Amino acid sequence: MEQSNSANARIAKNTALLYVRMFVLMIMSFFTARITLNALGVTDYGINNVVGGLVSMFYILSNSMTTASGRFLTFGLGQGDLAYLKKIFSMTVNAHGIMAVICFIAIETVGVWFLNHKMTIPPDRLIAANWVLQGSAAVFVIGLLSVPYNAVIIAHEKMTAFAYMSIFEASFKLLIVIFLLYSSGDKLILISILTVVQYLIKQAIYWFYCKRNFEECVYVPGWDKALGKQIFSFAGWNLIGSSAQQARNQGVNIVINIFTGPVVNAARGISMQINGIIEHFVDSFMTALNPQIIKYYASGDLTRMHTLIFQGTRLSYYLFMLLSIPIFFEIEQILYIWLGQVPEHTVLFSRLILILTLSGVNAYALSTAQLATGDIKMYQIVLGGLVLLNLPISYFLLRQGVMPEMTVVVAIVISQICMLARLWFLRSSIKLSIRKFFKYVYFNMLEVLFIAALPPAVCYYMLDPGFLRVFVLGLTSLAASVLTIYFVGCNRGERLLVLDYVKKTTRKMMRRK
Repeated sequence: MEQSNSANARIAKNTALLYVRMFVLMIMSFFTARITLNALGVTDYGINNVVGGLVSMFYILSNSMTTASGRFLTFGLGQGDLAYLKKIFSMTVNAHGIMAVICFIAIETVGVWFLNHKMTIPPDRLIAANWVLQGSAAVFVIGLLSVPYNAVIIAHEKMTAFAYMSIFEASFKLLIVIFLLYSSGDKLILISILTVVQYLIKQAIYWFYCKRNFEECVYVPGWDKALGKQIFSFAGWNLIGSSAQQARNQGVNIVINIFTGPVVNAARGISMQINGIIEHFVDSFMTALNPQIIKYYASGDLTRMHTLIFQGTRLSYYLFMLLSIPIFFEIEQILYIWLGQVPEHTVLFSRLILILTLSGVNAYALSTAQLATGDIKMYQIVLGGLVLLNLPISYFLLRQGVMPEMTVVVAIVISQICMLARLWFLRSSIKLSIRKFFKYVYFNMLEVLFIAALPPAVCYYMLDPGFLRVFVLGLTSLAASVLTIYFVGCNRGERLLVLDYVKKTTRKMMRRK
């Protein structure tokens, strides 16, 4: 019990730190996105989005290695073997070095060819687009080489580093966009160069922090054949899932570019940015939670693992719901206040993508649980195959002339099918009860969403558009969501924990006074 309370306290503390980080980034993102759009213009903004997306297609390779590094390092910490942990770290550095070389060669050959011969880019902006490609490639390689160090920070649950780094990230991004406003040069080229500089400095700080604070962050040249086989086997099968996710996100983005052009890419890019800001709050929670799920599996404590999966899935869903309901209703007003000029398709794209993310929030904890087992071959084949269907179906629909927003509807339907597949695998791998998941998690989440959305929906249809409605709807949504989550979403034990936490916090505040 004491160990469980300590783990919960650590999760709460790390989540709070990561929320501070994301809050700073969110505020700065709203400023920088508008300034960037105004500085670049809709066409260049769309080019920056779609060309950066072309490079991110190569993240299918890096994401699989990132997941493998995180899993093996966290598992090693759960076992408590320092010598083995050092070996894992050195092997992950080797693996990412190999992947960096492979990816860089691929970008400089396939990526350059595809940009110059297949993508819809205005001829007078093709040189600038190539600069964006090279800058994105440099950022990608820097990030790939830094993955083992970032994975160590997460495995140790030292989220303070990420919280402090948000100040640097936000400040540097703001300086970049301010520089763009007053610069007379090609702003698309400038933003590419300055972003590379930002990533170099940021990753250098992370490298120094890890070297100074964690014993296992000592690279020892050499190759452990058995461990290397395990890591690459895990990463290889995970590559299927990473490929499918990139096909759904950036592959569909490129298909949209082929059929519609960069203006629609700008609309989709803005909607993805809004969604990403909210989704990062959920990511922060799951970043704090994931190491505990893996460590419980490593220690053989499946009961606590199941409890954490159920609680983590519900809480991540409620968190995203809390933020997304008012934005869903007032997205048009928010976009005009935020951006000034709103590209066509942006409003509907934004609403649908919010629904897509809400429908797929359950994947976070479920995927972490399956990855913790290390048995992911069939899991990735089935899940990757399902997610990959987004690309051919979207291509077919766009070719038939349907509106580009239908690509998101396709993704929503497939995400629900994927949830069923994840549960089917977890039933065998960790004895997770599908019946209990639906009873205590899935149906509970739907009930909370339906009840919490009713009051803001009434405000939306009863009040005239404007700042007053945005304000009233926001307060109504917050109150309705918090009350519904507490009385409907939480069980009796969780409500008692919340009350106990409020009482302790109140006492501390009274003592300070």
